[in-house]
Amino acid sequence: MMLQLTTNAATPWLEPGAYWPGLTAATAELDPPYGAISLPALSHNAFEMVRRANGTTIRVASKSIRVRGVIDAVLALPGFAGVLSYTLAEALWLATGDAVHTGIPDVVVGYPTTDRAALRRLATDPRLAARVTLMVDSVAQLDLIDAVLPPSKRETIRVCLEFDASWKSRILGHLGTWRSPVFTVEEARALGEAIVARPGFSLVGTMAYEGQIAGQVNNPNSVVMRRVIPWMQQQSGVELAGRRARVVASLREIADLEFVNGGGTGSLESTSSEAAVTEIAAGSGLFGPHLFDHYTHFSPAPAAAFALAVVRKPRPDMVTMLGGGWVASGPPSVDRLPLVAWPEGTKMVAREMAGEVQTPLTGAAAAALEIGDRVWLRHTKAGELSEHLNDFAIVDDGRIVSMEKTYRGEGQLFL
Repeated sequence: MMLQLTTNAATPWLEPGAYWPGLTAATAELDPPYGAISLPALSHNAFEMVRRANGTTIRVASKSIRVRGVIDAVLALPGFAGVLSYTLAEALWLATGDAVHTGIPDVVVGYPTTDRAALRRLATDPRLAARVTLMVDSVAQLDLIDAVLPPSKRETIRVCLEFDASWKSRILGHLGTWRSPVFTVEEARALGEAIVARPGFSLVGTMAYEGQIAGQVNNPNSVVMRRVIPWMQQQSGVELAGRRARVVASLREIADLEFVNGGGTGSLESTSSEAAVTEIAAGSGLFGPHLFDHYTHFSPAPAAAFALAVVRKPRPDMVTMLGGGWVASGPPSVDRLPLVAWPEGTKMVAREMAGEVQTPLTGAAAAALEIGDRVWLRHTKAGELSEHLNDFAIVDDGRIVSMEKTYRGEGQLFL
């Protein structure tokens, strides 16, 4: 049975003393470690993202979910359409579908691929070639595809041209993610013309990910950075909006673009205000990882979390959980660690923090915990949590309504 997301005015997550014990009671029969998703919280986040996008379609970023049942449920909602995948192998799997999951008809691969086996499969299957779009930012990537199968022996390959959305500040230098080498309008036009002139390729879209806006918290702990970051984001946003409009206008002169993709969960409002943008890629806001606790303009519900078991009490005011070292990718720092969500009033031990096989906790609430008790934690990132679990317990109205398999639970490992 497919999950159904509906509007729900209730916000139980605003009362942690009810929300987390409620998840504990609903999942009491499960043995930790396990993951849970609150269906009302997930629904709230989905509808909030649509509201924030202000009429601009949201393309679901699959890497931030990695649960096909959840992806299908979100795509069933008005305001969401298509998937931004992270590897070609994943895109082919999603586009193909199976007896339970209908194949997704519109999947854009968010990163260039060198997967030759996957390219051969894409290039020799008319149905998949019509459903999957590859990301390119250089002629060398076109050369690689041609080396796998020349145009005369394959289907036409749909491609999306990615250009660099970073901000090149005279004061702060390069701000943003290191992705595409294409930055100027002239560079984008030159690559676009090379794609259009090349047999076996069709330029159908363009993309630019403004990581310095969408992925940068604007309410950090540092008082100084609370001023610097919003200023940077505003300046970068103005520069990018003008440059993106010019890039899109130039590319539309030579190709019939089906989509112009930008943004992320953190920039739904600002990216949707750009007339040149037709869709926004976002997904993390659905699960509400603790990274989003440090944004000022939105606050998603903590829809996805995981539970660990207390297995030791080294001393009366301390407990030790089994496992916990589910550390997020990115610059090594404390904010990459899982956050203890419940019980409140606990903290990790500085010399151990979140360990592979054990995580000690101290604090006033730790003294009240006993062997076998559950502790709820939230991951820094959204989809990375799914790589540690075979499934999620979907909780609604105080009970488990389904168990949804993660990619890992379906035997898939894409990156």
